[in-house]
Amino acid sequence: MFVAIAAAAPTLTQAERDRAVAEFEGSRQVFLDATKGLSTAQWNFKPAPDRWSVAECAEHIALSEDFIFNGLVRDKVLKTPETPEKRQAAKGKDDLILKAVQDRSQKFKAPEPLDPTKRPMPPGDSIKLFLESRARTIDYIKTTQDDLRDHFFDHPVPAIGTLDGYQWVLVISGHTRRHTLQILEVKADPNFPKM
Repeated sequence: MFVAIAAAAPTLTQAERDRAVAEFEGSRQVFLDATKGLSTAQWNFKPAPDRWSVAECAEHIALSEDFIFNGLVRDKVLKTPETPEKRQAAKGKDDLILKAVQDRSQKFKAPEPLDPTKRPMPPGDSIKLFLESRARTIDYIKTTQDDLRDHFFDHPVPAIGTLDGYQWVLVISGHTRRHTLQILEVKADPNFPKM
């Protein structure tokens, strides 16, 4: 009887689900606020030839949601064997990962499939793609029975180390916030168009 009850228990607590949903809704709103009401000139303004425009940041955010979720969480993290003995290695990193991913002091090269300079996307398209992807991610968080806390994958930054599946899901929201900060940097440039 005990085994059947344990097997039927949810893999995430309601508090974990609520926290992740709030984080994803919050990062969605920050992104939408940062991109709202921009003119074409503002959308496409590049502070320097080697820096992204708001359009490129928005496209990267939109493309990254499904790429990270499907390509990393589903195709890598959840395909690792369940190893609950690794929980200690990931313990306490939920807050750390959200802060670390948002930190813009360290720059990374986007993987080629997420490089927005390869295929320009109109503003409405990138925002629509983002909203559709984000809705799917939030629905997954609310309903998943995947054992996110017992699958692990190492973060490429050695100081972060091993993360569990839940923390990898949080990476997606932190990534949105990271590039929304980049959008705000573009908008703060002294040459950013007034209209």
